[in-house]
Amino acid sequence: MEAAPERNGVSLAAAGGIAPEVPERLQQREAERKEEAGRRRREKESLAVREEQSDYFAAAFARERAVAEALLEPERDAEAVSEAARRLQELQRLLTDSVRFLAPYEVRQAQAALGRLQDALAERRLQLQPKKRFAFKKGLRKEAQEAPPPPPVPSTQEGQPSRAEEEEEEPGCGFSRAEGLELEMGPAELLQRDVALSQLSRCRVRLRGNPNTLSVRGCRDCTVLCGPVSTSVMVDDCDGCVVALACQQLRTHLATRSSFYVQVTCRAMLEDCSEVRFAPYTWTYEGIDADFQTSRLDRSRDNWNQVDDFNWLARNEPSPNWSVIPENERITDWD
Repeated sequence: MEAAPERNGVSLAAAGGIAPEVPERLQQREAERKEEAGRRRREKESLAVREEQSDYFAAAFARERAVAEALLEPERDAEAVSEAARRLQELQRLLTDSVRFLAPYEVRQAQAALGRLQDALAERRLQLQPKKRFAFKKGLRKEAQEAPPPPPVPSTQEGQPSRAEEEEEEPGCGFSRAEGLELEMGPAELLQRDVALSQLSRCRVRLRGNPNTLSVRGCRDCTVLCGPVSTSVMVDDCDGCVVALACQQLRTHLATRSSFYVQVTCRAMLEDCSEVRFAPYTWTYEGIDADFQTSRLDRSRDNWNQVDDFNWLARNEPSPNWSVIPENERITDWD
C-alpha cells in the first residue's frame, strides 16, 4: 500500500485535495498572538486618549489659574475676589472630574496649586474686611476728651491679645483660644463662609452647615465635627484630635495622633504628619442633605482612604505615617 505524501513531516490527505490539518497547539498560539496584538492596540489607543485628556486638563487648568491669580492681585476689589472664589470652585471641579485619567504627580501638582490659591483668597478676604472704628457716643464725647487716658488693659490669659487689641481686629467666623468648651455654629452662620478654628484645647466643636473653607490650627485634644465644606480644608499643627468632615480637598501639616473621618473628592495630602488615621465620614445631623446640595460636592466620589504623603516617596511600600482605622475601632455614635 502506497504511503500518503508528506510535506514538512505533516501527512497530506490522499483524497479530495483537502489541506493539511494544523496541530491544535499552533491554532492556540495563533489565537494568543492575535489576542496580544489586540490588547497592545487597545492600550496604545487608551494611552493616546489619556494623553489627549491630560493635555486638555493642563491647558484648561493653567488658563483658569492665571485668571484667578489676576483676580487676587492687591489692587483688585471685593467683586474681583468673589469672582476668584467662584473660579477656584470651578478649578476644583475640573480637577475632580479629571483625576481618573491624570498621573498621581499631576494630581499632586494641581492640588498644591489649588492650595496656594485658596491661601491667597483667604488672605485677600481678610485684607478687604472693614476695620472696626471706635466712636464716642454724642453725650460722652466732651467728658471723655477731658478724662485722663485709661491704663493699658492686660491680657486675660498668657499669650492672648489684650481686649483693646481684640477690639481693633474684625472678628472672623469661627472660634479661637478656648479650653474645655462645647462650641457650635449653625447653617445661617456658616453658609459659604471661611471658617477658622485656632488654639483650642479639649473642646468639642459642631459646625452644622456648609462653609466655603475650613482652617483648623494649633488645636489639642479636640473633636471637630463639620458639615460639607465646598472647597478646601487645612489642618495644621494639631495633636490628639478627631476630625469629621466632607470636602473637595484636605491638606494636613504637622498633625500627630489624630483621626480623620472624611469624605474627600480628591486625594488627601499629608506633610510632616505621624500617627494619623482615616475612616469614612459618618457624622450626620438634621439638614445635612440640604448642605450637601449647596456645597455642590459629589457624594458618589469618596477617596477617604486615598492619601498622598509628601514625606514618603516609596511607591511599593505603604507610608508608616498614616493608616486606616479598623472597623471595630471606628466611632459610630457621635452624640
